[in-house]
Order: sequence, then C-alpha cells, then structure tokens
Amino acid sequence: MSILRDGLLRDEGGIVRCSWGDSPLLYRRYHDREWGMPVRSDRRLFEKICLEGFQAGLSWLTILRKRESFRRAFGRFDPEVVARFGERDVAHLLGDDGIVRHRGKIESTINNAKRALELRDELGSLARYFWGWEPVAEARPKRLTWAVLRKLGKTPESIALSRDLKARGWTFVGPTTAYAFMQAMGLVNDHIQGCTARERVAAARQRFRRPR
Repeated sequence: MSILRDGLLRDEGGIVRCSWGDSPLLYRRYHDREWGMPVRSDRRLFEKICLEGFQAGLSWLTILRKRESFRRAFGRFDPEVVARFGERDVAHLLGDDGIVRHRGKIESTINNAKRALELRDELGSLARYFWGWEPVAEARPKRLTWAVLRKLGKTPESIALSRDLKARGWTFVGPTTAYAFMQAMGLVNDHIQGCTARERVAAARQRFRRPR
C-alpha cells in the first residue's frame, strides 16, 4: 500500500481508492461495490436511513460489521414488518448483542417504518421521495478533493431533507445523517478525484433512471 496525495491510497494491486475505504477488507468491498452506487430499492433506502441513524455517535465500520444481524433483527428492513413491532419486540432487540442495543434508536426505527409507509402511500415509493432531493449538478463542487469532502458534512440539500423528514415525524435524521445517506445511496458522487470507483459510479449515475 502506498499513500498518494489528497486522501488517496494505492493498494498492493495498484487500485487507487479513497483512503477511508482501504482497510479493513470489509471496508474495501463496501467502498468499491456499494458506496455511491445509485439505489432505487425502497427496502435498501429504508435500511440505509435506519442504519445511518444507528451510526450516530459510532463509526460506520461498527454498523457494517453488524449489518447482517441488523437485517435479521429488523425483518430485512421491510417497513411493513418493522411497523408492526411492539414493546415485546423492543425488549427482544435490547437483548440482541448482534445489533446496537439503544432503545431510542430501536424505537426510532419502528417509528420511521410507520412514517415510511405513510410516505409511500403519499408518493408511491420511497425512491421517488428521496431522489427528489438529489442536488443539481451545478451546485456540486467542480473538483472534489479530500479537503472539499471533509467540509461537506452537511449541505443545503441534506439540511432541507432532514427538515422535511422531521416535519413528517421521522427521528434520528439530522442533516449529517441525511448527507451520509445521500452519499451512500448515490444521490451524489463523493468518491474523490483520482479514486478508481469515481468513474464507475459516475457511469452508473448516468445510466440510472430516476424515479418519477
């Protein structure tokens, strides 16, 4: 592995990637195969917004290592399943050491499942709602460097998305959480310039059919 300029690393195979996504191997796979690729599956969008809420105060690696356990615990993040959880389910989840045992975040996920069903009934899909917050290209930095990326903890779009979600009754959806969700689900391409995955994500975003 060699350190390049501006937040990039080159691995032993010559692949250049964002430095945050180089190690451990689990992070590499997530960085290379998932992060930034555009998603329109309602279930995956719901899963990610919930897991971003669980991440609050923790590292994403902690959540990533527990992701399969989260999926088992929360019915593969089917909002219709999670919305039916009651106090007995909460008590069970608080005893599940495969997930983050935080009552507020568990109850938030159940609440957000109910809000997700309301939103789906209103607009037809979660994808249609979330992709409506995609920033216009002209509002994005012309050249995304590590220095620029570090300043993008939240953006006008993520602030507006967070505000709207909260107005709809969602919880654990602050502006920073909303922006991390936007980055991961491909609403923006925040692989920095020079990262091998950046062009692959850009091509996927070009092919992607936005929900309407």
